[in-house]
Amino acid sequence: MTPRPTYLIAGCGDLGLRAAALLLAAGHRVYGLRRSPPAAAPAGLQWHAADLTRPATLNTLPADITHLLYAVTPGGRNEAAYRAVFIDGLQALTRRLAPSLQRIVFASSSAVHGEHHGGWVDEATPVAPLGFNGRVLAEAEQWLATLPLETVSLRLAGLYGPGRLSLLERLRRGEARAPREPVHWANRMHADDAAAALAHLLALPNPAPVYIGCDDTPLPLRDLYQALADLLGAPAVPEGPAPAAVGSKRLSNRRLKASGFELRWPDSRAGYAALIDTPGT
Repeated sequence: MTPRPTYLIAGCGDLGLRAAALLLAAGHRVYGLRRSPPAAAPAGLQWHAADLTRPATLNTLPADITHLLYAVTPGGRNEAAYRAVFIDGLQALTRRLAPSLQRIVFASSSAVHGEHHGGWVDEATPVAPLGFNGRVLAEAEQWLATLPLETVSLRLAGLYGPGRLSLLERLRRGEARAPREPVHWANRMHADDAAAALAHLLALPNPAPVYIGCDDTPLPLRDLYQALADLLGAPAVPEGPAPAAVGSKRLSNRRLKASGFELRWPDSRAGYAALIDTPGT
């Protein structure tokens, strides 16, 4: 009989906790790794206090981890902080788990794809990151591809959901800007769908090495912002520059959906509307 998998979620912040809840609901044994436990976590999640930038703290991890979800957040918005967790931390943890580890699912970013002037992008599109974040994540993906086990990178679009409401606040204050011309295409994914996709890829038989995680509806940034402003009763969105170092592109989720994954929120306008209708938002 094949042993039941044992899961470790490294980072285990907002996205990891959502994925942990799904794995626990399916009856799996799940560990969470981070420097300190959060204020609230799913019942049954077993904590391991460790710092990915200090390899010695990883020595007491369980010896039977078979599946790793690597969904970490850097300690700063600079290249050194990114390399500390996405390169050094990832490699140190993988070495520690090597005897039992069968699969790694890596929460990456569509930032690895850079600028495509509104063109469609899928997993076959060569990476061409614009900033250090995309460059470091692309390097981490390349390293994972050299390992003698199953590794899967999920390149996530911009996430939104409960606790990720800064855009709505900026719109309410009239601070958000969006260009008219040239059109800048934006891609989104609800955090619940992103967590479900990560959990799906942890269990998927014979996964591909790379998937793009996004909803079904790329939108011109101005159209998205104005739709949300209308829902909020906020001012019209003023003209302004596109976000820096992101690039305009339309992401395709065809491979992820062909694997059997189903989105709960295929259009971010509906997802945001549900958030806006939630009391206290």
